[in-house]
Amino acid sequence: MTLPGNQDQRGVSHVIVQMMDDLEDFFMGMGYQVVSGPEVEEDHYNFEMMNIPANHPARDMQDTFYINNELLMRTHTSPVQARTLEKHDFSQGPLKMISPGRVYRRDTDDATHSHQFHQLEGLVVDKHITMADLKGTLLALSKHVFGQDREIRLRPSYFPFTEPSVEVDVTCFRCGGKGCAVCKYTGWIEVLGAGMVHPNVLRNAGVDTDVYGGFAFGLGPDRFAMLKYGIDDIRSFYQNDLRFLNQFKQEG
Repeated sequence: MTLPGNQDQRGVSHVIVQMMDDLEDFFMGMGYQVVSGPEVEEDHYNFEMMNIPANHPARDMQDTFYINNELLMRTHTSPVQARTLEKHDFSQGPLKMISPGRVYRRDTDDATHSHQFHQLEGLVVDKHITMADLKGTLLALSKHVFGQDREIRLRPSYFPFTEPSVEVDVTCFRCGGKGCAVCKYTGWIEVLGAGMVHPNVLRNAGVDTDVYGGFAFGLGPDRFAMLKYGIDDIRSFYQNDLRFLNQFKQEG
């Protein structure tokens, strides 16, 4: 009767789950719906609907694991957007969605790459959508995740499913933009890619590009967590070391 009791240890959500939950709450607060889709995807939706036809060189950037000639492990969550675009009735209002989930690519595992990682993509399609709407959304996102004193900049880039396309940088949260080793003395850290939805993507889904346009963005919750918490090796997320994972206990 005098033996001390065994105290149960309370579990904690994985740091990536916490990051994804936080991002989902943020976007739902802005009126977005959360949509999921299959991880084993058709080539048609993963590539062709995203303006990446067969033998297009852009496929080299997203080499993945194939089940057969038509089925593969999805390389991004964009197929969910394509499937949703096909079904959406714009007479009922605009489309505002995010599609979080696991994706797969034939990357060599190292400190910053993994053959499996997480992605959260966003899509807004409506009348009169502009690049200003995109920048305002991403600025609000960056301030939410990295701090209210953060600023962003857009740099021209290339993605086959957006045009124009941009890389998005946020002011370094270690030095405040002054320049340090974390930001390689530039004052900026690249965080995600985005752009205006390519007309071919909308046409492939049967959307009238003379009436509707939109923007899209894609970010990695794994990378966001690495930047926010100063984690230098992505493999730490997947090694199940409780000493590492218990550092990220949720507040409250």
